[in-house]
Amino acid sequence: MYDSEGVEYLDMYGGHAVISVGHAHPTYVQAISAQVAKLGFYSNSVISRLQENFAGRLGKVCGYDDYSLFLINSGAEANENALKLASFHNGKKKVLSFKKSFHGRTSAAVKVTDIPNYISPVNEGLEVFFAELNDIETVSKELATGAYSSVIIEGIQGVGGIILPDDQFLRELRALCTENSVVLILDEIQSGYGRSGKFFAHQYADVKADIITVAKGIANGFPMAGVLISPTFKAVYGQLGTTFGGNHLACAAATAVLDIFEQENLVENARRVGEFLMKELAQFSQIKEIRGRGLMIGLEFGEPVKEIRTKLLFEQKVFTGVAGANIIRLLPPLSLTLDEAKAFIQRLKAVLH
Repeated sequence: MYDSEGVEYLDMYGGHAVISVGHAHPTYVQAISAQVAKLGFYSNSVISRLQENFAGRLGKVCGYDDYSLFLINSGAEANENALKLASFHNGKKKVLSFKKSFHGRTSAAVKVTDIPNYISPVNEGLEVFFAELNDIETVSKELATGAYSSVIIEGIQGVGGIILPDDQFLRELRALCTENSVVLILDEIQSGYGRSGKFFAHQYADVKADIITVAKGIANGFPMAGVLISPTFKAVYGQLGTTFGGNHLACAAATAVLDIFEQENLVENARRVGEFLMKELAQFSQIKEIRGRGLMIGLEFGEPVKEIRTKLLFEQKVFTGVAGANIIRLLPPLSLTLDEAKAFIQRLKAVLH
């Protein structure tokens, strides 16, 4: 990235994990340019081959090729529709979410987000219980009441501080949801789309969700999101709908992203470069704890990181993110090279020593 004066910056944040294939990738630019020269948008009342092609390819690459795909415009919108669909499916209302979770700022999504200051009076109607992440005993007791429509959980908590659900916890959660006829929603908006080193972070636990929500890296910055829906759900005409979702430009952008993923093996690159970064970062005594998978990494310090991030940005020309006061969040493009990762380590070392 370059500023208005031509100064180069190393992007270790990817615009909140949105930039998956890098900035201004020629394949991506060409795909959007070519599509807008043909047709930028038309109504979803007309069948779009671009949608059909993208849905088929996404299903195969992500391991959910028998699921339906509903396309919309943002992560919050994806979670809204997931929660709504789960309630339609089993006729229940209550939702179980987790402490430190973040699922969006819109009506239902904000109510299942564990940030009370974001919730206005008009959002207070949905009944939600927040369990501690990885507390399977509490979850078991709650679901056994029979009141729950769905459980919503992030593949890796992002805003909460790059906190991972234990693999065994996810396996037991999957079993409990099945046993109690509760819909399991995996919010992979930040942790999905290859960022963890697998297509979805929950795939490390070898479980399948009933509904998966995706956004962020799906179209490398073009507004797009999706809901992957199990074949056990009955499609009802008019139950879900969208004006802009899955439009021609969005599908062109998202298809180009999948092309680049395949051509440059970016999911494997995220795993390999992420492992390198975490190994190198472990050498810094100032870092209290390192958490994450792939290129979704949290660096927790024993003190606020504002000064460190300021020096990284203005002295070392590195973009980073934050979670709370003490955690630096790294969410670089999945195309980050080993050389770029080494450059980041050297620049961080210059700030910390």
